[in-house]
Amino acid sequence: MSEQSNQVIAEGVDDEPVESNRRLFEGRAYLVVAIMAGIYAFFHMAALNGLSISATTGVTIPFLPTFPMETWNFRIVHIAGALILGFTLFSARAFPDEEPGGASKLLDLLAFAGMLPALYALWQAFDIAGQISDGTMWNGIAEEFVTQETWHFGVPLLAATGIGIVLGWLRTRTRGRIVPADILLSICAVAVAVYLITIYGTLMRNSTGTPFAPIGISLAAVAGVALIMELTRRVAGMALIVIAAVFLTYVFVGESLPGFLNAPDIAWTRFFSQVYTDAGILGPTTAVSSTYIILFIIFAAFLQASKVGDYFVNFAFAAAGRARGGPAKVAIFASGLMGMINGTSAGNVVATGSLTIPLMKKVGYHKKTAGAVEAAASTGGQIMPPIMGAGAFIMAEITGIPYTDIAIAAIIPAILYFASIYFMVDFEAAKLGMRGMREDELPKFRDMVRRVFLFLPIIILIGALFMGYSVIRAGTLATASAAVVSWFTPYRMGPRSVSKAFEIAGVMSIQIIAVCACAGIIVGVISLTGVGARFSAVLLGIADASQLLALFFAMCIAILLGMGMPTTAAYAVAASVVAPGLVQLGIPMLTAHFFVFYFAVVSAITPPVALASYAAAGISGSNPMETSVASFKIGISAFIVPFMFFYNGAILMDGAWYEIARAGVTAVIGVFFLSSGMQGWFAGRAVGWAMRLGLVLAALCMIAGGLLTDVIGVALAVGLWFAQKALGGSAPVTPATPVADERG
Repeated sequence: MSEQSNQVIAEGVDDEPVESNRRLFEGRAYLVVAIMAGIYAFFHMAALNGLSISATTGVTIPFLPTFPMETWNFRIVHIAGALILGFTLFSARAFPDEEPGGASKLLDLLAFAGMLPALYALWQAFDIAGQISDGTMWNGIAEEFVTQETWHFGVPLLAATGIGIVLGWLRTRTRGRIVPADILLSICAVAVAVYLITIYGTLMRNSTGTPFAPIGISLAAVAGVALIMELTRRVAGMALIVIAAVFLTYVFVGESLPGFLNAPDIAWTRFFSQVYTDAGILGPTTAVSSTYIILFIIFAAFLQASKVGDYFVNFAFAAAGRARGGPAKVAIFASGLMGMINGTSAGNVVATGSLTIPLMKKVGYHKKTAGAVEAAASTGGQIMPPIMGAGAFIMAEITGIPYTDIAIAAIIPAILYFASIYFMVDFEAAKLGMRGMREDELPKFRDMVRRVFLFLPIIILIGALFMGYSVIRAGTLATASAAVVSWFTPYRMGPRSVSKAFEIAGVMSIQIIAVCACAGIIVGVISLTGVGARFSAVLLGIADASQLLALFFAMCIAILLGMGMPTTAAYAVAASVVAPGLVQLGIPMLTAHFFVFYFAVVSAITPPVALASYAAAGISGSNPMETSVASFKIGISAFIVPFMFFYNGAILMDGAWYEIARAGVTAVIGVFFLSSGMQGWFAGRAVGWAMRLGLVLAALCMIAGGLLTDVIGVALAVGLWFAQKALGGSAPVTPATPVADERG
């Protein structure tokens, strides 16, 4: 952000935050890593569009696959590439302020020694591939095959993987250099990929999960799971790792557990031979991350390279900055736009909150409230159609429901969520007597309107999707249009900028790919042990007593599974555990998955583990737990509206147009009353607890959507309004004194 004649101008919103364990390269090292990341992203764009390198260049390049690749091979390469990039860019630990001592040289020597078994395993993988290509009928039973896969491939690979992970924990260095332990892990990732591509290229893929599966599949899968979990720990923290570890432990102790948790005895070879297939790691989560998610990461990277994110925030300031409590309303608008695209609540908080939170504090919001507003708005971006932070694509993959149907169904719930946040911050501003920002503090609206064409990529995306184009084609057209519209701005994208965009996309994709692969481990455990079906039986049993109680129980499980996890993984896991049970209750597929999706999303602002709220607290300087409680309060409608999906399908666009219109209008009025009751502000005056409870009751009647409940809600609200006028209400709160500008 810069100031020119006191004018607030958003700058750097598109810049990437640098994690504490992220390596920063210079010179040739940077060039090599940038090329790796760019090629990785471009590979996906080319493969997804069915392009052939030979067709575009006129030259056939040996050893490169002709696109599109076979699905399983594509997903294996997708994960392996992310592992290599991830271990290259992210250290096992945060970087120290000073160079570590001499013990690191010994650790480096041990890592170089560990490369010997890793390279030997890689050579064996290529040897197995060569034998199969020469016509050898490979199987999992013959003694010579078992010996080669166990002692010449699997054991060296596992040893090297273990050495690399342990040494990575022990060794750190300056940000500009890669430690040998991480190179070792990259070699192991290549060995796993080469072997699996070779074996899955034969009929052996049909033997996974049976006694006839080659032992090498199980050993390679063990190494692959360890590599995925280590990278996930580096880029996403421990929450998902702990959950994945619990599920993995459950596989081998489930037979000893009582009740519905009891699981059949599963041999480790059978489990791991199947977990690295489309029943687990290569299943729905990786299917989505290797197609839709990375495609929209590339789209977001092109918007970032062309500085469209800065324009979004400036447009929001110009449009909403003058309203009372203006920066908070700017945060709602800007964070909703950015969060829809970037697919991560906490990341969006960091991107836009660094600008909006200090300004909210400046106009008088408490630091706790400023952080909470940004966290709630950024989280809402995950439910904002048409992109929905990639959640819509995973839902489409899991349910088989067309993506366009999901995006349309999300419209009213998204409106309710953001309307609720808007009312909450507006009433807070009214209570505190806040002003908006002055004209000379804001970007000129007429200047923003002149560049409204920068919204064109999103408009093209939406238009192409609803014209019947595939998601891949629509995303590609939107990405290309982002480059074209930049030609009419100071940030014109040429070959260098396009290359930079692909590099940014490659780096941005690492976290989400690792998270989706790790979530695939959990999904694999659920499907292979049958715990999901048994959980559904528990829900059915609870529903016999009360369907509302069953829904409440499902909500708690979805939130618990989502705590501390990125949205994509949270939904994927919750959908595997909770959604099937809701469907068995008779709830429509779309309604059940939206119910789960909403609560997986809002786990980011649900105490005690609220990633988005904690990120916002770090910027605002407030207490993290207080901020998470405040963000929970601001986003309270997101905890009520999903229950209404069950009672009123019109909220999800299921019904006649007049039913949908009535449901939408009455629900918006309902969230108005809900916000009024939560904030204690109604009819221009502060109100007491009795009036607040009455407003909340009126809100619930309106949100319910039935004709009778709507009438009751309106009657109750009108009665409260007359009572407020008759009693005169409480005196407004004394206006807040704006704090000093904390931007320095």
